[in-house]
Amino acid sequence: MNAPAPTVDETFAEPAHDAQLDRAAAALRDHGFTVHLVDTLTDARELVLSLVPREHTVFTAVSETLRLSGISEAIDESGDFTSVRAAAGDLGADVYAQIRLGATPDVVLGSVHAVSEDGYLLVGSASGSQLAPYASGARKAVWVVGAQKIVPDVATGLRRIHDYSLPKEWRRLQEKYGQTSFIGKILIVEREAFPERGVVVLVRATVGF
Repeated sequence: MNAPAPTVDETFAEPAHDAQLDRAAAALRDHGFTVHLVDTLTDARELVLSLVPREHTVFTAVSETLRLSGISEAIDESGDFTSVRAAAGDLGADVYAQIRLGATPDVVLGSVHAVSEDGYLLVGSASGSQLAPYASGARKAVWVVGAQKIVPDVATGLRRIHDYSLPKEWRRLQEKYGQTSFIGKILIVEREAFPERGVVVLVRATVGF
């Protein structure tokens, strides 16, 4: 029998107000990130696809935000981009190959689990597969972030990872694969050292975990 999923703290599903989004955007810019504020997922998809050069290798991290926005499908299935996933094909049961697949692409696309109003990005992961390109492996990192992921500070962001993102991912995996999940590694990105490397697309809508 599968273990029961952790309780979801639904307060973390509430979208941030415009003032909170504006504070987060300003703080992220102060920390060296390029920030775009868009109204809809469609706007986010069109913007992100315009940022990816066709000749550069691009890796899509596993992300409900990318899936729901259609970004993953456009990158990996259209044939219009140099997709790392499409080129790799079926890796079968080689777990380490799956984990290392997107370690050093030209561009990584994904999301984060929390953005603090003082400009920190927080990402939780079981295997850590997306953390290498997020931190430094990719030449450019683009994160698409729903408005409900804005939190006051890092401490609240860590709570959001454990009390909202993990239980939601647990339920997704349990329903789809009969598996559970856990937090194995957490990445906190405070500042971007290289100009224009880190791009955050903040969506004025609720999307993803």
